[in-house]
Amino acid sequence: MNEIPLSVLFGILVLLILLSGFFSGSETALMTLNRYRLRHLAKSGNKSAQLAQNLLERPERLIGLILLGNNFVNILASSIATVIALRMFGEAGIAIATGLLTLVILVFAEVTPKTLATLRAQQVAFFAAHIYTPMMKVLYPLVWVVNVFVNQLLRLLRVTNDPEHNEDNLDRDELRTVVNEAGGMIPDRHQEMLVNILDLENVTVNDIMIPRNDILGIDLEDDWDDILAQIANTKHSRLPVYRESIDNVVGFIYLRKMLDVLRQKEIQREHLEARIRNAYFIPENTPLTVQLLNFQTQKRRIGLVVDEYGDILGLVTLEDILEEIVGEFTTDPDTSLEIRPQADGSYLALGSTPSRQLSRLLGWDMAANGPKTLNGLILERLEEIPEAGAVFRFEEDTIEVVAVGDNMVQEVRITPGAGSKSED
Repeated sequence: MNEIPLSVLFGILVLLILLSGFFSGSETALMTLNRYRLRHLAKSGNKSAQLAQNLLERPERLIGLILLGNNFVNILASSIATVIALRMFGEAGIAIATGLLTLVILVFAEVTPKTLATLRAQQVAFFAAHIYTPMMKVLYPLVWVVNVFVNQLLRLLRVTNDPEHNEDNLDRDELRTVVNEAGGMIPDRHQEMLVNILDLENVTVNDIMIPRNDILGIDLEDDWDDILAQIANTKHSRLPVYRESIDNVVGFIYLRKMLDVLRQKEIQREHLEARIRNAYFIPENTPLTVQLLNFQTQKRRIGLVVDEYGDILGLVTLEDILEEIVGEFTTDPDTSLEIRPQADGSYLALGSTPSRQLSRLLGWDMAANGPKTLNGLILERLEEIPEAGAVFRFEEDTIEVVAVGDNMVQEVRITPGAGSKSED
């Protein structure tokens, strides 16, 4: 090596440092790639993404290949730097070469390429994949031998290299975080809908049902003229039909399917009863994800919620579940009157207002197994039926009882606090 000119040795040293930087940077880029975007690009036919995905399927082989190359060029660079230092400075040059080479490798072969690779992971990784793929084929026997020794060492340390335990699958909470941090990639409205879909599994029909006392239906024991007036004036397209009490439910009537009969002037009770569809019952703890599929398979859009004893607790519709995903989209007069904004920034709310509706509006953090209505929330907090005028605070908001009747809170005024979601 003494016959090689110094200029050539310096050139080789620079090339080796650049190669070391390539190995270091490409390792960082490949290991920090967005795996889900990589899979999408690979399925879309991107050749570079396919090569990178193939390499990352066995990360231990890829790391072995990269470290073989990186250590080889670093050791060779150290040897050449030592030769240069001896020829230029004698024995004292060894210490100089060690210090300078350490600084050069740290700056130009480690920190700089790894930082660049972090900022431009996809570009660096795709470029490196075209180089590592043929290298893997050529050096595979050596890489395989190294991995055999590594695996044996891991077994001695009781560490298993099981691919199933290395899967980077996301659970529901992690996926929610990914959606929330998507930024401008997903519009805010779509982010909210995706998060709501993820939350459906934690919500049951009992959380969103129309309470038993608020169910509107047709009592077959009523006078026929009253029934006709109810059908003519109802704002609903489906109504439960019962005798005397909702406990004696007969089924549901779909008014849309009665249009042909309603056009006739002489509609009779038997026409109505002939079009009653059997009642559909839903256990109270059924998750919304399950019930959404049940509605689809049963070809239903409405059902009665029952407890473990078969007693009717409320009513739920397909629209109620969809509103949990997309938000309020109906003009149902009953729901529009539950919460009424006031000019002073407060809200007048009925005691029967579902707690989940208030949570969405005001950002309240309510327990999943807590009260289902505003009335239940007040009774739980005060531990008694309050009188009109009672005031208390819930989180950062002020709740004032406006009206009480029939052993329940009928109406309240809610004044949002400074940190309330409704003022954001």
